[in-house]
Amino acid sequence: MKKHTIQPNQDYRDQSLRQNTELSTEELKQDAAKHYDDCYMDYLAAWCNRDNLALHYGYWDQQEAYNQHQALLNKNDQLYQRAGIKPGDKVLDAGCGIGGSSIWMGKTHGNQVTGITISGKQADYARRHAERHHVADKVNFEVADFCQTPFEDESFDVVWALESSCHALNKADFLRESFRVLRKGGKLVVCDGFLLQTEFDEELWQDVVTCLNGWAVPNLCTREEFTAYLEACPFKDYNIDNITEQTLPSAVHMYKVAKRLYPVQKISQWLGLRSKAQTANYYVGLSQYQLFMENVVEYCIVTATK
Repeated sequence: MKKHTIQPNQDYRDQSLRQNTELSTEELKQDAAKHYDDCYMDYLAAWCNRDNLALHYGYWDQQEAYNQHQALLNKNDQLYQRAGIKPGDKVLDAGCGIGGSSIWMGKTHGNQVTGITISGKQADYARRHAERHHVADKVNFEVADFCQTPFEDESFDVVWALESSCHALNKADFLRESFRVLRKGGKLVVCDGFLLQTEFDEELWQDVVTCLNGWAVPNLCTREEFTAYLEACPFKDYNIDNITEQTLPSAVHMYKVAKRLYPVQKISQWLGLRSKAQTANYYVGLSQYQLFMENVVEYCIVTATK
């Protein structure tokens, strides 16, 4: 049986999406930006809402006490508390999406937050949402690459990356830049998925590629690889906490939503009403569940200090 192996720092998305050619760094960024631009309304309609603006999994520590939208906000609180962030800290939201976490920090704790995204449309959406939430004086949004930002050395007290570091082709590039822009004693907090294995049979490989395609992610790394990158920077006092158990209810919720919307997806796709990015994003809802059920991935919060 054919085996597929993931090596660090390579793009493993389906080659049919890129006409059998390697994408440049700039093309990788454009691909990710297009994904989020095309899927903006899908996320708002089927996953988050205009209050939490969350393009990430939720955190369910007391399942009976949370609904989906509360769990999404609870994820922000978990990262904030675990990283020991204080209201006076200046935060870089690296890969800010449509501004959900930045706005939450500004609104809930009064932090000054700079959110960066590679999508000009996302930055525009985030600014509008910040005005609607009355925190435009506390948060600002810029178009920038979190692997090569325009900020001076030691500009921030915290670098926050909630399901965004996975978009870096080389996760070490993201960590080196985070280290550069953090002040001495500053905190890094990352929340993302990590591989538990790097070799896959054909069936599992198809689920892996479906997830990479659908979320415009070039690859995932293992926690061992990520730890080595942290140490090389060198970050200290790092901690990697497995929160897969608290994440699974969100994965199940996503799977059920995808199953429920299957007829709508097929009819809309047949009528030409769904873009390639939207269709790919839909199928992640099914495949991500399989990766969790087969113990292919773990979901972790990483904290570290400069």
